[in-house]
Amino acid sequence: MIIVDSALKQRDIEGRPIKVGMIGAGFMAQGIAVQIELFTPGMELAVISNRTLSKAINVFQSAQRENIEQVDTLESLNQCIHSGKKAVTNNPFLLCEAEGLDAIIEVTGAVELGCQIALSAIENRKHIIMMNAETDGTVGPILKVYADQKGVVFTNADGDQPGVTLNLYRFVKQIGLKPVLCGNIKGLHDPYRNPTTQEGFAKKWKQNPAMVTSFADGSKISFEQAITANATGMRVAKRGMHGPTVEMGKHVRDCLDEYPLSDMLEGPGIVDYIVGASPGPGVFVLGTMENPIQKHYLNLYKVGEGPLYCFYNPYHLCHFEVPITVARAVLFHDAAIAPEAHLVDVVATAKTDLSAGTTLDGIGHYMTYGLCENSDTSLKENLLPLGLAEGCILKHDIPKDQVLTYDDVILPKDRVVDRLRKEQTVFFHK
Repeated sequence: MIIVDSALKQRDIEGRPIKVGMIGAGFMAQGIAVQIELFTPGMELAVISNRTLSKAINVFQSAQRENIEQVDTLESLNQCIHSGKKAVTNNPFLLCEAEGLDAIIEVTGAVELGCQIALSAIENRKHIIMMNAETDGTVGPILKVYADQKGVVFTNADGDQPGVTLNLYRFVKQIGLKPVLCGNIKGLHDPYRNPTTQEGFAKKWKQNPAMVTSFADGSKISFEQAITANATGMRVAKRGMHGPTVEMGKHVRDCLDEYPLSDMLEGPGIVDYIVGASPGPGVFVLGTMENPIQKHYLNLYKVGEGPLYCFYNPYHLCHFEVPITVARAVLFHDAAIAPEAHLVDVVATAKTDLSAGTTLDGIGHYMTYGLCENSDTSLKENLLPLGLAEGCILKHDIPKDQVLTYDDVILPKDRVVDRLRKEQTVFFHK
């Protein structure tokens, strides 16, 4: 989206910056704050909400901003926004209701809270940028329906792998090829990793061990590929995807035979991943071309002879590109990646033998990991989405690697996410 820089520059010249609120003050939030405040003319981060206010203040200070005002009422927040002061609050819903904010960036990673924030932002007609794949991959399709009804953008972010993938998918489609596989390149996949095994890595990079675990055990990539499928109309070829492991450093364009051709060419295409390939941690899209003249040109331009043509992006830059997503939503009403249907779920799977009466812990913890499954199968077999698993109580023993069903658990009461899942099923499948 090269046009974004010119549009932001014009807003800066006119003294009309896009004003953004951010909910969450963790590792990713710090990078977003620095990127907006120091490197994005035409945009301002006006307020940060976090349970621990000192962390929100620290994020602003990382972006070289001082004299931060703590607010706890809508009136005081509105005054800060209009006067250009930086504000922090521990009430995220004030941001959703505030005057003068153009968009909300949600960076919590919490499913239930993410649902509540998204609904409130949408109800108050604010664009919502979800840096929360867990919520998006669980109830994103129905949240997009709500957003459409209110005339606002619901989107995941540029820079994160789903956003990078969809940008590449749109490019491949625009130049006339048919995308048949949207892929993600991983360096590690071990479904039995947990916060203890990942503690050292998390400490080195100043990250949350559970978040790091969600990448290592495959849960995060499952959510990312579910988001991609729901945005493109693709499916998974089988539960958990193919996910081949190749010789470390082997280029992804040399790995095309790792995926059965029939899975890609029969139907709407598939989402999948590969472990060990280069360039990691990038993304790739495989496409086909039937026109013989264009096939000749593709070969001339070193893309290959076909039948599969490999396009790839060697990196995803996460927070660096989030302001681009904000600008696309506010200035062009364009989503980086948003669900068009409910096609793929992430289902909860036992990471270890689990005993009756156990209360399930969260994503990236010790008890469960996620696997992609087509939603029609997920609904037919009554499978439990991973995004709903935390806090559920097991009715009976569950062996390691068994996928959980709704019949296996007692759900917590009065959760917004459960209501949204029911609405999503009725809207897309009834």
